[in-house]
Amino acid sequence: MFRLRLVELPMPTGSRDPDVLLAWLLDSMGLVRRKVEGGTIDEGQGALHRIISQAFLEEPLRGWDAKSLCEITGISQTGVHHQLVKLRESGLISAHTDGRWHVHVLRGGSISSAVELLSNEAQTVLKIRMRELSKKISESEDRMNIGSQNDEVKFKIQISEPGPVDPEESDMSTLVRDLGLSGERAREGDGLASGVMGALCESSVPITILALSEKMGESRSRVSRSIEKMRASGIVERVPMMDRIAQDIFVGLMRQYDARGEEWLMIRGGLGRIDEEISKKLVSGAKEGSLSIDRVQSLLEGIELDSQKVLLNTLGGRMPYGFRISGRDGGEVSENVQRNAERTLRRLNTVAQRLDEAIST
Repeated sequence: MFRLRLVELPMPTGSRDPDVLLAWLLDSMGLVRRKVEGGTIDEGQGALHRIISQAFLEEPLRGWDAKSLCEITGISQTGVHHQLVKLRESGLISAHTDGRWHVHVLRGGSISSAVELLSNEAQTVLKIRMRELSKKISESEDRMNIGSQNDEVKFKIQISEPGPVDPEESDMSTLVRDLGLSGERAREGDGLASGVMGALCESSVPITILALSEKMGESRSRVSRSIEKMRASGIVERVPMMDRIAQDIFVGLMRQYDARGEEWLMIRGGLGRIDEEISKKLVSGAKEGSLSIDRVQSLLEGIELDSQKVLLNTLGGRMPYGFRISGRDGGEVSENVQRNAERTLRRLNTVAQRLDEAIST
């Protein structure tokens, strides 16, 4: 069954070292689990790296069986079998029956051809799976009214073709698991990821971690980890909770005025950085006790969002964020995810071609 993990990594720009290029390919396909993040290439040249570099890159169409791979790499038969399963699932190699033996070849006869084949398969499978998810996303014109938070998140997703149906597992649970959103070591029957995804798919407004935690009956840390996997896939995005900014600025302003006074608010409290007329109205309202959340919101309407964030921060508050599905409907979300996957797959193809060139010279 086809199963491929995609991880967006910086390309090894300018490198022609076959070991560097191969290590990057294996990391970008999620085939190597490094014990140390950012480990060196030498540290990453484990069993899988040796099998590909010493066997499949040297003689891609020889027809490698487990015994011959053990002999050339020095890896145990159990270890070889484990790595071959991963390589077959990812679409890099294919298995053929030769009498009683299973022999394996690099698909297409080269690493660039193998990556091209698996890229086409990955795009087709992802399109099918995103079509399933699209049907579960409620259409909402209001969902995208607020601009998303433009922070960099490393794209990461698992692409798995549909497998046997478990009658005790919901369609959403199966889909979330196949997309790698429930984690690699999810507990059996753990419905947290599917529950969070379902809540976000149905909502037309951003939802906070706290609200999701209360809804799911789970800790905020577990919900947060689940959300981060969804953000990495491009299905979910983080947005500022605009309706909460005025409330938090009001609370911070009143608290700081009572504790430190008008001069602190103007100098260190951030009011001196915004329009003077607006800052004077905020201070006078705090002084007279006439300031309200609605009044703060109306005064801040003409101020840019970034300036509001700075003001909230200097008053001792933190920008409130929520999470939402990354499109008005399932079609937009599917386009976002597929666009990210296509970009990562193009990088895989580019590096694979460079690896073929490096080997041939």
